[in-house]
Amino acid sequence: MLNVLYFAGLRESLGKSAESVALPAQATVNGLVAELRSRDEIWAAALAAGKSWRVAVNQEMATLDTPLHAGDEVAIFPPVTGG
Repeated sequence: MLNVLYFAGLRESLGKSAESVALPAQATVNGLVAELRSRDEIWAAALAAGKSWRVAVNQEMATLDTPLHAGDEVAIFPPVTGG
């Protein structure tokens, strides 16, 4: 299982802040995102390829090719700006 966390606008549009998700067959960030997108139109729109969102695995920035392992914490969030 993976512990998946959703932040900011994603948390609001998806209606949850966290959940446990089975390790996807393609055990990468891309595989996880593909499975999440397949849930329904809301998930597909929120995690669309053209949208701005980032992923961290175990509190380190990740790419779509980053491998996932059982027990990982995956955070999905919009890019952060500040000043």
